[in-house]
Parts: sequence; C-alpha cells; structure tokens
Amino acid sequence: MKTVPFATASAAAVVAGMMRIHDKDDAEIRALYDAARGAGVDFFDHADIYGGGMHVCEARFAEALQLTPAERDEITLQTKCGIVPADGAYDFSYEHIMHQVDGSLAALRTDRIDVLLLHRPDALVEPDEVARAFDELAAAGKVRAFGVSNHTPRQIDLLRTAVKQPFVANQLQLSLTHASMIAGPIAANREETDQSITRDGGGILEYCRTNGITIQAWSPMQAGAGRGPIVGNPALPELNIALERIADAHGSTPTGIAVAWITRHPARMQVVMGTTSPERIVAAAEGAEVELTRTEWYELYRAAGHTLP
Repeated sequence: MKTVPFATASAAAVVAGMMRIHDKDDAEIRALYDAARGAGVDFFDHADIYGGGMHVCEARFAEALQLTPAERDEITLQTKCGIVPADGAYDFSYEHIMHQVDGSLAALRTDRIDVLLLHRPDALVEPDEVARAFDELAAAGKVRAFGVSNHTPRQIDLLRTAVKQPFVANQLQLSLTHASMIAGPIAANREETDQSITRDGGGILEYCRTNGITIQAWSPMQAGAGRGPIVGNPALPELNIALERIADAHGSTPTGIAVAWITRHPARMQVVMGTTSPERIVAAAEGAEVELTRTEWYELYRAAGHTLP
C-alpha cells in the first residue's frame, strides 16, 4: 500500500470510511474490514454522528469485529466530534469534546483514539476551550493526535492561537469534479470563469502543504452535491471515456484511476473511501499504487470540466 506523510510518521494513502456500516451485519462488516486489511488499508475513519445517532457506526464496528488487543494495535482509528444534530448546532466546547471522546472510546471498545478531528467549524469556538480539552485528552492518553475537518486556513490559525498540539490532518471534500481547491488557484486572476472564485477560505491546499497537514479527501467518488457518482455517470461521458482508457493502459479500473488522480498530486493526500463494497476498497487501494503521468493527470482534469486558462 502506498503511504503518505502523516504527523511524524506515515500512513496508508487509502482510508476506509465507516460512515455507512450501521445497517450491515457482522459478516458484512468483517468482510469489508478483511478486504481492506488484505489490500494494505489499516486506517479506519469514524465520526460520533455516523449511523443516524450518536456513536452508532463506531459501536457496530467494535461489535462486529471484536478486535483483540494485538489486532487493535495494528490499525489506526480516527473519529470526529463537534456536530450536534439533535440541537441543529456545532459545539467545540470543552465539555462537549470531552464527553464525545469518552463516548467514542466506549463505543469503539478501545483505550485510545489515534486521531481526533473537529468535524465542522464551530462559529462560536473558543480556542482556549479546545486547547484545554486537547491537553487533557493527550495527557490522559485518550487521544494521540489531533486534526480538523472542513476547516479553512484562517479557522485553523485561530485554533492555533491556543492549541499546542500540531494539527496532523484536515478532511476536505475532493474528487475529480469537486476540486475547487485545485482548480480555483489554476484560474487565479481570470474574471471570465467562476472557477477562479475562492471557495475554501483561500489556498487551503497550499496552506496544508506549507504546514505539514495531511489532506484527507472525502467523497472522492462523488461528482458533487446531488450529481451522483463519477464512475458510470451518463452526465460525465468525456470523463468516463478517459477513465476507462487510462485504466486499461495501467491495468487498473476507473475507480482506481479516480483515486490515482488524487494520490498523484504532490500534496500527498489520503483518500477516504466511504464504500461498503469490499471490491471497491480493493480497487481504490490498487489505484493508489498507479502513478499517472503529468499528461494523464491534466487530461483527466480537463475531462472533468475544469478550465486551463
């Protein structure tokens, strides 16, 4: 499995996202887990809200797998907190972070969370409260590393005014067709295209590269809001023709090439696959090993509808 820099070490380029396992039985979850591990994927992504209630998917993961201490030590468990669906609010208060981490630890049946992400920016955040929670969680050994999700550069800088721990990851939506963090800067200073409009707070990809923050691409197979999947999408004929042809050239699959397009980028990002299909997680892992040429990368970029000024 291809690896990327992560914190002070490295991590698998493909992450298995567990947001859709709530209605899967034990055998299905085990099959997905075994396929991931067999393909070299040892990084599993959760959130406290996944599954339609608090800690549902985290609990299903632990119940279905019944990991031994030795098996637990072989994998990285990441989870997120900060969204409160019942209140229609976000909450980065000290009390909420501490309570949710304890809930995740209990649901996952583990003594530590390897990576904790703040899920979506809380407009009412007090950085000192986040710092207090992170300090106590780190000191207690409950959380080993910290990061964010869907945060802009300035939102991260605000947190860093108080938080001492490094932010090791920022989980952001990215796919071939949902790629404003890449496409926007390419069209900088061009008034004739909406592509130049800043949608990420200003250079989030470059900010993360500069500060050693690993970008984790979520929804890498989705065309965008309400547009369905990329692969096989009749609304994206040019892109699918290119995916098929390049996949054939590399002995891969269109899914694999969609992953390869992300992992080819020098930011060395992780790709979070939210699939429950063992075959698709294997295809993604195999795709991460494909090294696209510069010409192939830009061909896919253009076929996805982005402009090269």
